[in-house]
Amino acid sequence: MRDWLGEAKAKQVYLVLRDRILSGASGFDAKLPTENELAELHDVSRVTVRRALGELARERLIERRRSSGTRVIYRPSPAPVTADISGVLANLAVMGRRTAVKLLSFDYVPAEGSVAQALGAAPDQLLQRSVRVRSIDGMPFSYLTTHVPESISVTFTKQELGSRPLLELLERAGVKVESARQRISAGLASPDVAESLDVRTGSPVLELIRVSFDQLGRGVEHLHALYRPDRYAFEIDLVRSGTADTKAWSPVVRRKSKAKIKLPNTGELNRTDKRLHLTPSRQRETKNHARS
Repeated sequence: MRDWLGEAKAKQVYLVLRDRILSGASGFDAKLPTENELAELHDVSRVTVRRALGELARERLIERRRSSGTRVIYRPSPAPVTADISGVLANLAVMGRRTAVKLLSFDYVPAEGSVAQALGAAPDQLLQRSVRVRSIDGMPFSYLTTHVPESISVTFTKQELGSRPLLELLERAGVKVESARQRISAGLASPDVAESLDVRTGSPVLELIRVSFDQLGRGVEHLHALYRPDRYAFEIDLVRSGTADTKAWSPVVRRKSKAKIKLPNTGELNRTDKRLHLTPSRQRETKNHARS
């Protein structure tokens, strides 16, 4: 982070304005308040406001002109990815076909730590580890690190992993992925992740850990995924269930619903599966919120 971020007030103004721009609240070509107005609004000096605006300009989020003031030049992604959290395996396959991938690394490492435990791998067992970045419309949105048992990974090459979805390669190898367990939380972007996702080091990211199992309950893939929250969101449909005294929110399970994928300038693709779709605007709330 730059030295100026050590100034708490400048950082606060910067973060508030940056969030409004990235969320679309201050859209492309929107005119921001003047320095005096921002100083009064945030109860800070003009010097503090000027530092915050200077950093936003360096990030190419705004453009400052004496004649016309400060305007937003950031154009948000036209279609951030929204994944139905209940359709884990279907989402993997559909997303793999509708986004571009860049393979950063492909190697073999000994099983260890939480990855070995999650997969049920022996300490001396080799795992194929890969790091990939997925993009949509040329904009990166996910940083994916996967571990697969060597006995499975020998069936595909580095080149194939760089061009085909991993789930597709697992199925080609005869692996029947039956279930998965996943955990979603928040994290921070490390320097290498930040560079790949085009964000600042320490920026907040969505963190997902997913372990996939075959029909015999054996671990076949460990995924550690980091997502840009302005370009990716999870959504889940809920329904009230239970008796009158014990009603609670439960996920809606659709065994044979139609998935709908919307991509800019490509129309729609329908398939019989659980949902994965791309929303036209981030300003529309996703259905993550369980309204009381």
